[in-house]
Amino acid sequence: MEKVALRFLRITYSHTHAGAYALILTEANGDRRLPIIIGGVEAQAIAIQVENIKPARPLTHDLFKSVGDQMGVSLKEVVINDLVEGIFHAKLIMEQNGKTAEIDARSSDAIALALRYDCPINTYEFILSAAGLKVDESEEGGEEGKEQKKEKRERKGKTTADKPITAQSMDELQQLLREALANEDYEVASKLRDEIKRRETTN
Repeated sequence: MEKVALRFLRITYSHTHAGAYALILTEANGDRRLPIIIGGVEAQAIAIQVENIKPARPLTHDLFKSVGDQMGVSLKEVVINDLVEGIFHAKLIMEQNGKTAEIDARSSDAIALALRYDCPINTYEFILSAAGLKVDESEEGGEEGKEQKKEKRERKGKTTADKPITAQSMDELQQLLREALANEDYEVASKLRDEIKRRETTN
């Protein structure tokens, strides 16, 4: 299967899962986002590397890399290779003395290590097609634009957003999806996308 290159974009706080975060990966040569829900500890392990924070003592992923460096083991690639019941699976492509090995890993651990090794992150088209969200870059508009959109949405009061997803019309779902993407609320966007796909399949 042909691989699709990804890159780390950001981590955002989860609006629907208390204490959880959304790890956002973006298509390197496209406009799709891949949101992955992770826990607070996993988010911290990634944020520490992204922010270039040096902890007083090695964290687990730093220890993994230190051991690997001492033993001549390198991480050549991370592949998000499956999506099972909403859970992303990943594998580490490790190399030592010219030999490679594939190791099963949680997607959050795989990304934390990929950032430390500065190695490629890839996935497959079927995963992006199933779980990716297409974003119009012109709608992102920075923090000020997002705040204005949020205030506008809040001023609407009782609107279609107050109805359950299953009670929305297709036009309402499409509008809510555009709003969720514009506000970078990828979790809500994922649920809306799944409902739209479900209806398109059953009709």
